Formats: sequence, C-alpha cells, structure tokens
Amino acid sequence: MSSAFDSSALEARAAAAIEIARRVGREAARFRREMGSELKVENKGLQDFVTIADRNAEEAIRDGLLMLFPQDTFMGEETGGGAGRAGTWVVDPIDGTTNYIRGFSHWGVSIAFCAEDRLEIGVVYDAAKDAVFSAIRGRGAFCEGTPIHAAATNDPANAICILGHSRKTSFDEHLAVSRRLHECGMDYRRMGAAAIDLLRVAEGAADLYYERHLNAWDMLAGALIAREAGATIAIPALSALLSEGGPVVAYSPGLARQFEFLLEIEGLAPVTD
Repeated sequence: MSSAFDSSALEARAAAAIEIARRVGREAARFRREMGSELKVENKGLQDFVTIADRNAEEAIRDGLLMLFPQDTFMGEETGGGAGRAGTWVVDPIDGTTNYIRGFSHWGVSIAFCAEDRLEIGVVYDAAKDAVFSAIRGRGAFCEGTPIHAAATNDPANAICILGHSRKTSFDEHLAVSRRLHECGMDYRRMGAAAIDLLRVAEGAADLYYERHLNAWDMLAGALIAREAGATIAIPALSALLSEGGPVVAYSPGLARQFEFLLEIEGLAPVTD
C-alpha cells in the first residue's frame, strides 16, 4: 500500500511549490522595483526587518499550497504555525529581507516540505538568477530542470567559503572560524541569505556554507538541494530544528578533512538519509 506521500504525491507537491515560488518571487521583485525608496519597513529587532512584501508573499504561498493540499500544515516565518501529523510546509517568504530592502539581489523564496520526520522537498527561488532550484529527496538537485552538482574542489587554496552570522551567537567565535579558514588559504564571504548561500554550494560556486544558528525556514529547502547536489550536509535532527533552529554546515566533499573542525564545534555528523 502506498503511503500518503508516495512518489506521485511528492512530485505533485514539488511541482506546485516550484510554480508558486517562481510566481511569488517575481511578484516580490516587481514590487521592490516599483516601490523603491518608498518601501515600508518594520523593525522586529536589531538588524531584523520585515516588509509588507514578506507578509504578502507568505500569504500567497500559504494560500496557494493549502488550497491544493488542504490536509497539510504550514509553518512560516511571519505567521508561525507548527509541524502536524500530516506533511508540513516550512516557508521563508523572503529569505534575505535586509538585502531585499536595500536592493541587493541576494535574496530568495524558500519552501521546504517535511513528512514523517524527513525532509522531502526543497524549492528556492533565486532572485539574482530569476531561477528556481529544487530537489526531492533521493532524486538529485536541479536548477530549472537542469541537474546541478557540488564542486569537486580538493585544494583548500582554491576554496571559497560563505559564512553566516546570527546575533544570537558569539561574534568572537565567528571571527575565530574566519581566521582558521583564512590560515588554510581559503577565501570567504558573508552574503546574508542562508537559502541562497546553500544554493551556491549546491551549484559549485562555493565550497562551504556555515552558520551557527538559523531557523528551520532559513535552511531546510537549501540544505536538501545542496545534499541532493552531492554536498555534505550536517544539521540537527528535524524535530529539533523545527522547534529551536540550529546550525548548518554544507561543504564540497573533497574538502571534508579541512571542515571536520566545524562538525566538532557543533557536535554534528553528516546527514546520511
């Protein structure tokens, strides 16, 4: 007997999420262009912003998904919610809101689907490329239908790393990691949108993305896409992520030895299922 989320059920959800992410992402980009400096911004905390575009995007995603799959549950950055016994959509309507506000195109729409304690679907609209990246667990990763793969880098002197930083964590520890990577000969960036940073690892443009604390909606879709593209991924158990958030480590497998210290810092092991 097929489960509630057999192959056809997951394919239907992935197809819907891809179309919704593209539509909502393009609408958010159009809105930003038209509003310009008149875009109204609310402050949720220090360097933590929200706009009407975030709220409109989340409403459109929630309504679009639950109209098609009313038995599913929904967890969004702006409206909350929680995991249910049925499958759960975990959504960041605009990941990288600060970038979005300032007109820096490194932002996206992140949609993940979880069921039975497994991360099943990841879909991210990448505003910089006007493209949708997607993955279903066990079936590879794609950008607009074309397969993507993590980099084959094995020389740290050729590596590019992306580091995130949350004000919930120590800045001194962030600097210590930066220094260690620098001393290994690696270059590094800080871009400000976890979902997009994980795509850069998935497509081979970067060799590492690491951040000590994120919410589930920031990382889940991008983490699945990166893993399906062949990157090594280490994150906490899904139940812990959904309730508390946590760290993420994603890297090119040829540099595993150089990045082992990050797994030790976080007490994580690579995801194997």
